[in-house]
Amino acid sequence: MTKERLASCACGELRVFCSGEPSKVSLCHCLACQKRTGSTFGVAAFFERKRVRIDGATRAFAREADSGFPVIFHFCPDCGSTVFWEPQRKPDYIAVGVGSFADPDFPAPDQAVYQEHRHGWVAAVLKPSDARSGS
Repeated sequence: MTKERLASCACGELRVFCSGEPSKVSLCHCLACQKRTGSTFGVAAFFERKRVRIDGATRAFAREADSGFPVIFHFCPDCGSTVFWEPQRKPDYIAVGVGSFADPDFPAPDQAVYQEHRHGWVAAVLKPSDARSGS
């Protein structure tokens, strides 16, 4: 039986259902993720688009990633929580904020990127061989 995971915004009006395991979980220390989350990093779980179902209204914000491709962030129009985004460089995938699952047993990151922007007081989560520069 395929596991289904539920991610949602703070008020519960925007929900994202993801079936199966994520293809990748990435911890990002980039400055844009720091601003987007209001924290020192962001963590995204990437699921194949065909395994994601979105329920609820969204508003969107697009910005250009370092790759030159746009990323479209979707957030709840009521509470403002960013729940998922669409990396145009990988159009077959949807990225979902790991915190939106509110699941302490969610799989740990496979990779960490933009380590050069990691705050010194934030412990490294992955071994140096698993950490990559920004992509």
